[in-house]
Amino acid sequence: MKKVLFMAAMAAMLAACNEVGSNLSGDKERDSLRNVIDQKENEINDLMGTFNEIQQGFDLINEAEGRVNLMKNNAENNNIVENIRENMTFIQETLLENKRKIAELQNKLNNSSINSAKLKEAIASLTSQLNKKNAEVESLRTALAEKDVIIQAIGDTLNTLKEENTLIKQQKEDTEAIAKNQDTQLNTAWYVFGTSKELKERGILKKGEVLQGDYDKDYLTKIDIRKVSVIALESKSAELLTTHPSGSYTLLKDSKGEYTLRITDAAKFWSISKYLVIKVK
Repeated sequence: MKKVLFMAAMAAMLAACNEVGSNLSGDKERDSLRNVIDQKENEINDLMGTFNEIQQGFDLINEAEGRVNLMKNNAENNNIVENIRENMTFIQETLLENKRKIAELQNKLNNSSINSAKLKEAIASLTSQLNKKNAEVESLRTALAEKDVIIQAIGDTLNTLKEENTLIKQQKEDTEAIAKNQDTQLNTAWYVFGTSKELKERGILKKGEVLQGDYDKDYLTKIDIRKVSVIALESKSAELLTTHPSGSYTLLKDSKGEYTLRITDAAKFWSISKYLVIKVK
């Protein structure tokens, strides 16, 4: 069920990306957004690959647990004891590998351009599944110890797990801090409006074209695109000089005859550039 939910979340995100791409008009806008969509598809495929590896690890652990449970009642047989040891060692090593891969999956999501509550829930579910499986294995290990099936290799692996726990906890805190910073950066944009003369003086406009490069940030206004959707331009003439997909905004006059920009689809509007330059008079 968890895997189905994860795959459904991925499919929905891909469908949304392709729908946005199909609605764009103009080769330049379509190509720019296509690059964004391709990047997201690659990131999603990478996340799905790691997720599937983790789920396969849990499937193998379940199979090995089943074998141990069948064999533990006949632990007096030397061959069976050896099989139990091998299976328990395999279980612990696979648990350790799954813990590493879950941390890797979290890190990949944090470092991607994808911000999905469903994916975060799926990773939280994997972590919960890992914790429950650790408890099950510890209970099984206790039952084996009561039957004098002492497995030194398991003890060694458990010590390694404890050490890994400390490291992974620190990595989780680090990745959360990075994710928070990246989330802020991903949702930050800059806008400026001014006359042709003002924009030229600030090195933003030359011969009617917007220049590329480092702008004077003191002249631009920094915004959180999740919070700002309306920009009053205080002018009876306004023209967007940067490229933003049609259908993602409106540019209408108010009661005073002055223009106001309303961003109706923030993700689409800012998909090509995080800079907005408007020429007014």
